[in-house]
Amino acid sequence: MNTGQGGFSLLSFFQMGGIFMWPLLAFSIATVAIALERALYLLYHDLRINDLKTRVEEYIKAGDIPGAHNYLAALSKRRIGARILLTLVNQSRLSEHLIERAVETEAVSRINSLESGFNFLTALGSLSPLTGFLGTVSGMIGAFKSIAEATDVNAQIVANGIYEALITTVFGLIIAIIAMVSHSLLTHVVDKFAAEVEQACSELITELAITGAGKPQTRAKTGSRRPHRINP
Repeated sequence: MNTGQGGFSLLSFFQMGGIFMWPLLAFSIATVAIALERALYLLYHDLRINDLKTRVEEYIKAGDIPGAHNYLAALSKRRIGARILLTLVNQSRLSEHLIERAVETEAVSRINSLESGFNFLTALGSLSPLTGFLGTVSGMIGAFKSIAEATDVNAQIVANGIYEALITTVFGLIIAIIAMVSHSLLTHVVDKFAAEVEQACSELITELAITGAGKPQTRAKTGSRRPHRINP
Protein backbone atom coordinates (compact mmCIF):
# COMPACT_ATOMS: atom_id res chain seq x y z
CA MET A 1 0.00 0.00 0.00
CA ASN A 2 1.84 3.01 -1.24
CA THR A 3 1.46 6.43 0.36
CA GLY A 4 3.63 8.20 -2.15
CA GLN A 5 6.63 7.61 -4.32
CA GLY A 6 8.85 5.12 -2.55
CA GLY A 7 6.75 5.34 0.63
CA PHE A 8 4.97 2.69 2.65
CA SER A 9 2.13 2.74 5.16
CA LEU A 10 2.34 1.26 8.63
CA LEU A 11 0.30 -1.72 7.43
CA SER A 12 2.82 -2.36 4.66
CA PHE A 13 5.69 -2.34 7.15
CA PHE A 14 3.72 -4.73 9.35
CA GLN A 15 3.15 -7.13 6.45
CA MET A 16 6.77 -7.00 5.35
CA GLY A 17 7.92 -7.84 8.88
CA GLY A 18 6.33 -11.26 8.67
CA ILE A 19 4.91 -13.48 11.38
CA PHE A 20 7.13 -12.06 14.13
CA MET A 21 5.31 -8.74 13.88
CA TRP A 22 2.31 -10.30 15.63
CA PRO A 23 4.07 -10.93 18.96
CA LEU A 24 5.66 -7.49 18.64
CA LEU A 25 2.19 -6.00 18.19
CA ALA A 26 1.05 -7.78 21.36
CA PHE A 27 4.14 -6.52 23.22
CA SER A 28 3.51 -2.94 22.09
CA ILE A 29 -0.12 -3.01 23.26
CA ALA A 30 0.88 -4.52 26.61
CA THR A 31 3.68 -1.98 27.11
CA VAL A 32 1.46 1.04 26.46
CA ALA A 33 -1.39 -0.39 28.55
CA ILE A 34 0.78 -1.15 31.58
CA ALA A 35 2.61 2.17 31.44
CA LEU A 36 -0.63 4.16 31.20
CA GLU A 37 -2.35 2.14 33.93
CA ARG A 38 0.56 2.58 36.35
CA ALA A 39 0.86 6.30 35.58
CA LEU A 40 -2.86 6.84 36.21
CA TYR A 41 -2.68 4.73 39.39
CA LEU A 42 0.15 6.85 40.78
CA LEU A 43 -1.62 10.08 39.86
CA TYR A 44 -4.88 8.95 41.45
CA HIS A 45 -3.26 8.00 44.76
CA ASP A 46 -1.50 11.38 45.17
CA LEU A 47 1.97 10.52 46.47
CA ARG A 48 2.58 13.82 48.25
CA ILE A 49 3.62 13.28 51.86
CA ASN A 50 5.00 16.56 53.23
CA ASP A 51 1.62 18.19 53.75
CA LEU A 52 0.38 15.14 55.63
CA LYS A 53 3.48 15.04 57.79
CA THR A 54 3.20 18.73 58.70
CA ARG A 55 -0.45 18.42 59.72
CA VAL A 56 0.06 15.23 61.74
CA GLU A 57 3.03 16.79 63.49
CA GLU A 58 0.78 19.65 64.61
CA TYR A 59 -1.71 17.17 66.06
CA ILE A 60 1.06 15.31 67.88
CA LYS A 61 2.47 18.48 69.41
CA ALA A 62 -1.04 19.33 70.61
CA GLY A 63 -1.41 15.83 72.06
CA ASP A 64 -4.45 15.24 69.84
CA ILE A 65 -3.89 11.69 68.59
CA PRO A 66 -7.62 11.10 67.89
CA GLY A 67 -7.62 14.25 65.76
CA ALA A 68 -4.65 12.96 63.76
CA HIS A 69 -6.42 9.63 63.33
CA ASN A 70 -9.60 11.26 62.00
CA TYR A 71 -7.63 13.52 59.67
CA LEU A 72 -5.67 10.65 58.11
CA ALA A 73 -8.63 8.26 58.01
CA ALA A 74 -10.58 10.76 55.91
CA LEU A 75 -7.77 10.80 53.32
CA SER A 76 -6.68 7.16 53.42
CA LYS A 77 -8.96 5.99 50.61
CA ARG A 78 -7.10 7.93 47.95
CA ARG A 79 -3.72 8.83 49.49
CA ILE A 80 -1.32 5.99 50.20
CA GLY A 81 0.84 8.25 52.35
CA ALA A 82 -2.14 8.80 54.66
CA ARG A 83 -2.56 5.03 55.09
CA ILE A 84 1.06 4.65 56.16
CA LEU A 85 0.93 7.56 58.61
CA LEU A 86 -2.39 6.26 59.93
CA THR A 87 -0.60 3.06 60.96
CA LEU A 88 1.97 5.18 62.80
CA VAL A 89 -0.75 7.10 64.65
CA ASN A 90 -2.73 3.97 65.51
CA GLN A 91 0.37 2.36 67.03
CA SER A 92 1.49 5.46 68.92
CA ARG A 93 1.00 3.71 72.29
CA LEU A 94 3.74 1.23 71.48
CA SER A 95 7.49 1.65 71.85
CA GLU A 96 9.51 3.41 69.16
CA HIS A 97 10.91 0.11 67.88
CA LEU A 98 7.48 -1.49 67.54
CA ILE A 99 6.08 1.61 65.83
CA GLU A 100 8.93 1.50 63.32
CA ARG A 101 8.27 -2.19 62.64
CA ALA A 102 4.55 -1.60 62.09
CA VAL A 103 5.12 1.40 59.82
CA GLU A 104 7.81 -0.43 57.85
CA THR A 105 5.50 -3.39 57.24
CA GLU A 106 2.68 -1.13 56.05
CA ALA A 107 5.03 0.96 53.87
CA VAL A 108 6.49 -2.12 52.16
CA SER A 109 3.00 -3.42 51.42
CA ARG A 110 1.85 -0.11 49.95
CA ILE A 111 5.02 0.43 47.89
CA ASN A 112 4.70 -3.09 46.48
CA SER A 113 1.20 -2.18 45.31
CA LEU A 114 2.63 0.90 43.59
CA GLU A 115 5.30 -1.17 41.84
CA SER A 116 2.86 -3.80 40.61
CA GLY A 117 3.43 -4.30 36.89
CA PHE A 118 6.93 -2.84 36.84
CA ASN A 119 8.42 -6.31 36.32
CA PHE A 120 6.28 -6.75 33.22
CA LEU A 121 7.73 -3.57 31.75
CA THR A 122 11.23 -4.88 32.39
CA ALA A 123 10.36 -8.21 30.77
CA LEU A 124 8.80 -6.51 27.74
CA GLY A 125 11.85 -4.28 27.43
CA SER A 126 14.01 -7.40 27.18
CA LEU A 127 11.75 -9.63 25.07
CA SER A 128 10.84 -7.07 22.40
CA PRO A 129 14.34 -6.54 20.91
CA LEU A 130 15.07 -10.25 21.15
CA THR A 131 11.89 -11.02 19.23
CA GLY A 132 12.82 -8.34 16.73
CA PHE A 133 16.28 -9.84 16.23
CA LEU A 134 14.72 -13.27 15.82
CA GLY A 135 12.45 -11.89 13.12
CA THR A 136 15.42 -10.27 11.42
CA VAL A 137 17.42 -13.50 11.43
CA SER A 138 14.43 -15.38 10.06
CA GLY A 139 14.00 -12.75 7.35
CA MET A 140 17.67 -12.87 6.47
CA ILE A 141 17.48 -16.63 6.07
CA GLY A 142 14.58 -16.22 3.67
CA ALA A 143 16.38 -13.43 1.80
CA PHE A 144 19.55 -15.46 1.30
CA LYS A 145 17.48 -18.46 0.27
CA SER A 146 15.85 -16.36 -2.44
CA ILE A 147 19.25 -15.11 -3.53
CA ALA A 148 20.57 -18.65 -3.71
CA GLU A 149 17.64 -19.74 -5.87
CA ALA A 150 17.78 -16.68 -8.17
CA THR A 151 19.44 -17.08 -11.54
CA ASP A 152 20.21 -13.39 -11.88
CA VAL A 153 21.43 -11.83 -8.59
CA ASN A 154 21.80 -8.06 -8.33
CA ALA A 155 22.26 -5.54 -5.54
CA GLN A 156 18.57 -4.61 -5.49
CA ILE A 157 17.47 -8.14 -4.62
CA VAL A 158 19.98 -8.29 -1.75
CA ALA A 159 19.07 -4.84 -0.45
CA ASN A 160 15.32 -5.49 -0.51
CA GLY A 161 15.69 -8.72 1.41
CA ILE A 162 17.83 -7.14 4.12
CA TYR A 163 15.57 -4.07 4.24
CA GLU A 164 12.48 -6.16 4.96
CA ALA A 165 14.31 -8.35 7.46
CA LEU A 166 15.44 -5.39 9.57
CA ILE A 167 11.88 -4.08 10.07
CA THR A 168 11.24 -6.37 13.04
CA THR A 169 14.43 -5.19 14.74
CA VAL A 170 13.31 -1.57 14.42
CA PHE A 171 9.89 -2.29 15.90
CA GLY A 172 11.39 -4.38 18.69
CA LEU A 173 13.82 -1.64 19.66
CA ILE A 174 11.08 1.01 19.65
CA ILE A 175 8.95 -1.08 22.01
CA ALA A 176 11.96 -1.73 24.27
CA ILE A 177 12.75 1.99 24.46
CA ILE A 178 9.16 2.83 25.44
CA ALA A 179 9.11 0.07 28.07
CA MET A 180 12.43 0.99 29.67
CA VAL A 181 11.79 4.75 29.68
CA SER A 182 8.38 4.17 31.27
CA HIS A 183 9.90 1.84 33.85
CA SER A 184 12.63 4.32 34.74
CA LEU A 185 10.23 7.25 35.15
CA LEU A 186 7.72 5.30 37.21
CA THR A 187 10.43 3.78 39.39
CA HIS A 188 11.87 7.25 40.06
CA VAL A 189 8.46 8.47 41.27
CA VAL A 190 8.00 5.51 43.63
CA ASP A 191 11.57 5.68 44.96
CA LYS A 192 11.14 9.38 45.71
CA PHE A 193 7.90 8.67 47.54
CA ALA A 194 9.54 5.87 49.57
CA ALA A 195 12.38 8.16 50.64
CA GLU A 196 9.98 10.92 51.68
CA VAL A 197 7.83 8.46 53.64
CA GLU A 198 10.87 7.13 55.48
CA GLN A 199 11.99 10.62 56.47
CA ALA A 200 8.49 11.74 57.49
CA CYS A 201 7.88 8.65 59.63
CA SER A 202 11.27 8.98 61.32
CA GLU A 203 10.58 12.60 62.27
CA LEU A 204 7.06 11.83 63.51
CA ILE A 205 8.25 8.90 65.64
CA THR A 206 10.87 11.19 67.18
CA GLU A 207 8.16 13.77 67.88
CA LEU A 208 6.02 11.11 69.53
CA ALA A 209 8.94 10.16 71.76
CA ILE A 210 9.57 13.79 72.75
CA THR A 211 5.98 14.74 73.48
CA GLY A 212 4.84 11.38 74.82
CA ALA A 213 1.61 11.79 72.86
CA GLY A 214 -0.44 8.61 72.64
CA LYS A 215 1.33 6.94 75.56
CA PRO A 216 -0.91 5.77 78.41
CA GLN A 217 -0.74 8.15 81.37
CA THR A 218 0.18 6.70 84.74
CA ARG A 219 -1.94 7.91 87.62
CA ALA A 220 -0.95 7.96 91.23
CA LYS A 221 -2.84 5.38 93.24
CA THR A 222 -5.11 6.65 95.99
CA GLY A 223 -6.18 4.93 99.19
CA SER A 224 -2.83 3.28 99.76
CA ARG A 225 -1.55 5.31 102.66
CA ARG A 226 1.39 4.13 104.68
CA PRO A 227 0.10 2.62 107.96
CA HIS A 228 0.90 4.57 111.09
CA ARG A 229 3.30 3.01 113.50
CA ILE A 230 1.62 2.18 116.77
CA ASN A 231 3.74 2.87 119.77
CA PRO A 232 3.36 0.43 122.59
